[in-house]
Amino acid sequence: MSEELAPETPETAEAEPVKQRKNGLYPGISDELAESMKSGWADTELHGLEPIAQASHTAARRAALSARFPGERLVVPAGNLKTRSNDTEYAFRPSTEYAYLTGDRTQDGVLVLEPVDGGHEATVYLLPRSDRENGEFWLSGQGELWVGRRHSLTEAEQLLGVPAKDVRELPAALAEATGPVRAVRGHDAGVEAALADKVTAERDEELRVFLSEARLVKDAFEITELQKACDATARGFEDVVKVLDRAEATSERYIEGTFFLRARVDGNDVGYGSICAAGPHATTLHWVRNDGAVRSGELLLLDAGVETDELYTADVTRTLPINGTFSPLQRKIYDAVYEAQEAGIAAVKPGGAFRDFHDAAQRVLAEKLVEWGLLGDLSVEKVLELGLQRRWTLHGTGHMLGMDVHDCAAARTDSYVNGTLEPGVCLTVEPGLYFQADDLTVPEEYRGIGVRIEDDILVTEDGNRNLSAALPRRSDEVEAWMARLKG
Repeated sequence: MSEELAPETPETAEAEPVKQRKNGLYPGISDELAESMKSGWADTELHGLEPIAQASHTAARRAALSARFPGERLVVPAGNLKTRSNDTEYAFRPSTEYAYLTGDRTQDGVLVLEPVDGGHEATVYLLPRSDRENGEFWLSGQGELWVGRRHSLTEAEQLLGVPAKDVRELPAALAEATGPVRAVRGHDAGVEAALADKVTAERDEELRVFLSEARLVKDAFEITELQKACDATARGFEDVVKVLDRAEATSERYIEGTFFLRARVDGNDVGYGSICAAGPHATTLHWVRNDGAVRSGELLLLDAGVETDELYTADVTRTLPINGTFSPLQRKIYDAVYEAQEAGIAAVKPGGAFRDFHDAAQRVLAEKLVEWGLLGDLSVEKVLELGLQRRWTLHGTGHMLGMDVHDCAAARTDSYVNGTLEPGVCLTVEPGLYFQADDLTVPEEYRGIGVRIEDDILVTEDGNRNLSAALPRRSDEVEAWMARLKG
């Protein structure tokens, strides 16, 4: 990785000539070189660009936001690059709120809705093309020759369907703003500093909650993206099954890398850290170290999801016999979880309570635990009343899904957990049983076995649709699928 130049922030981009990095190999820049770099470049402006595929949807989302907060200035930032180490940064991913309202995925962007005539006028503030006059395009670590070409503001307007302005002008504009202002916090310290005396935490939280609840029901574009994410994820699971022998020769990291390749080829990234949990690691709910052994005869719990280029993610789990065949005990536990998931999926329907699928799945798991003698002589009703099944089920049975893997997290409890399902809601159904390796309350042969089965379920007008149905779930179907893939 080349290392000649210093990083630069949006606030300094058009000020003094860009400074060189300390300890760079070149002592300076001659006047002749600086002058040479200013000219001799072809015009690369793009013309006649078509709006992005979701432009009409983002416009409708902004209209709903405008209607909720009439007469108020609304500020939604994308966020900035975050340092990974010294002068290297993590790959940028815009705030969900900003991407949801604009479709833009570039760093440092800010959407501002200015109140006008009972509605709002939207403007997206962006970094323009790299400046050739001050040398930013070749001297800055974020310049065009270092990290690639940015869209011009005119190009951005055509693509996003929103007027675009230079984001470096925004701090001054915000400082002069009058009247009520709300902002999405936690993504851009510069924006928050400029609004420090104009916003309150309570009002800003109301904005965040509204934008979270706005995503509870997905529009047609979002449903298409979620299906695309699930389809790519299914291909990623197939990729993993085909290389399980190589994973056995290395570690869980081979599984992680294999799935990541599919995520980058078919989408933007993984939607969250892949859980590639083999053997007893499957009993750790969020095992993302992925550095353990992969052994024949044990189970692999793979919880992973592809995030599409438009930032919608799948969230799917399958528990697979590494050698292709469940042992009798593995099958008994797996089939119990499958039966619980079937009950949970059946409870997902319009007009039903959000909690119904969780309650249905937990009842089946409690029944199995009682049947297996793990809870003494307690009745299923008593077990559920006391929550005793949670020693081995641990987590809730699902959550909302969308641009965030745990989508709509800021929504009010009455709108989410205590809410009612309606067409367009997308959620996961993911019961599990986890017998820890050191759990002395279960027979020894149970210890170290963890099973979770998870699918992404869309509520439809007449029931539900399993978006991840391309992957088999029943134990015998899983074995046949694995045998076919392994040839």
